[in-house]
Amino acid sequence: MGMTISQKILAEHAGREFVEPGELINCRLDVVLGNDVTSPVAISEFKKLGVDKVFNQEKIVLVPDHFTPNKDIKSAEQCKIVRDFARGYGIKNYFEIGQMGIEHCLLPEQGLVLPGDLIIGADSHTCTYGALGAFATGVGSTDMAAAMGTGEAWFKVPESIKFIYYGKLPQWVGGKDLILHTIGDIGVDGARYMSMEFTGEVIKGLSIDNRFTMANMAIEAGGKNGIIAADDITLEYVRKRAKRDFKIYHSDEDAKYFAIKEYDVSKLEPVIAFPHLPENTKPVSEAADIIVDQVVIGSCTNGRIEDLKIAASMLKGKKVHPEIRVIILPGTREIYLEALRRGYIETFVEAGAVVSTPTCGPCLGGHMGILAKGEKALSTTNRNFVGRMGHPESEVYLCSPAVAAASAVKGKITPPWEVATGE
Repeated sequence: MGMTISQKILAEHAGREFVEPGELINCRLDVVLGNDVTSPVAISEFKKLGVDKVFNQEKIVLVPDHFTPNKDIKSAEQCKIVRDFARGYGIKNYFEIGQMGIEHCLLPEQGLVLPGDLIIGADSHTCTYGALGAFATGVGSTDMAAAMGTGEAWFKVPESIKFIYYGKLPQWVGGKDLILHTIGDIGVDGARYMSMEFTGEVIKGLSIDNRFTMANMAIEAGGKNGIIAADDITLEYVRKRAKRDFKIYHSDEDAKYFAIKEYDVSKLEPVIAFPHLPENTKPVSEAADIIVDQVVIGSCTNGRIEDLKIAASMLKGKKVHPEIRVIILPGTREIYLEALRRGYIETFVEAGAVVSTPTCGPCLGGHMGILAKGEKALSTTNRNFVGRMGHPESEVYLCSPAVAAASAVKGKITPPWEVATGE
């Protein structure tokens, strides 16, 4: 019997020729990731292990990105714990403010995660790296602590669902719309503890930035991981960044799947997820005219250069609606600099938006855009749970950068074609 790409990566890292769904296995890890929210707990637990060094100073990555620049004394103390640990244990990949970025944009950019890798991170959106053909998943802080000491973690081999997308992708429809449409179909627990394997002619034509967006939100369907087999588009991205060897895996033709889902996307509109779940989706035409107070463009879901390019094309020569606030967060310093070189930052500022240093900020209700009672936000982030971005009686609608930027101009949820130049 054949294996899926996820089974193959797990088998390789467990030193096995074959693994099957449901098995409990122990695997060696290529990367262990933590941030300023989850790492302090992991560091505390690590120090209880009674070891005097980490398993590998180059395979642990620490990125203080959630509350940076430090928003208050408590967040400053959290970041200091991470900083002191990185210095004390010689962690090579520690990214301080000025060098850092949103972790799930930063690690691929720095060549720290590669095809065929097995990666755990004490952050649920670690599944982002599946866009490169890696098995990447979020864990708790105690698992991170054990991994920093041993370089290993245990896994229950997940079953896999294959998602096949075909047809011609309409204008203004991208990875965010595909994944929201999928979550709207199967629900927030439709892939619970399963590997979501994205494939088909549409996926093969997707840019790497759009692939990151899709893999990022696998967790919003309950997935253990999201994964896309590496191809020429992947290799073009990783070859100029990789600092070590990597291995490419593909699913066998006779691999067994829990289910196979197929989508003809030819008539798909941009998708909006209504409060308070990512599964509560509707096409943008059914969401039009909902007035919003704030628009957020960025995050580990949609803070990459292609996302900013789309937003800039929509805002060029226009003004943000006077009654709303627009916050734009480039995913990393390098993305920020590239956006600056291309003139996007000037476009955003001239339009009346605020551009922030890379940070998770408003996505988790941390800082840089908290909502008051009764306010509505339209956001390119990944979650819209009750109170996610501020007051429990605020609301968050999820969308793509194209919809977010168009809506920023109109002050209400708006289809991109109503604002796009020349449309």
